[in-house]
Amino acid sequence: MLEAFVLATIICGFFGTLLKKNLVMKIISMDVMSTGVIAYYVLIASRDGLFTPIISDVENISYADPVPQAVILTAIVIGFSIQALMLVGVMKLARDNPTLETSEIETSEIEKSNTL
Repeated sequence: MLEAFVLATIICGFFGTLLKKNLVMKIISMDVMSTGVIAYYVLIASRDGLFTPIISDVENISYADPVPQAVILTAIVIGFSIQALMLVGVMKLARDNPTLETSEIETSEIEKSNTL
């Protein structure tokens, strides 16, 4: 059941990226899709009966692999930085164009290139 929600999150983000015309909504959709992918990896990496890899007095315990945890943490940080970079790009684009709709930006760029 949880897998279905994660897959639905990824699909909603994907279709939001394709169908939305507003650049900010596209960025939010990409963030939703990224969150779904990270949740999918967490779902795959989680297993019952494993303990955190911290030294303890108990012997013969099965420890969880710390590598997937590190990869997920890295993916979260990279996703956040990419989202911030995209928002800065949209802010710079908003200075030149009064709208954030992709179709209107494309037509204004075509008109600018035709006047040159």
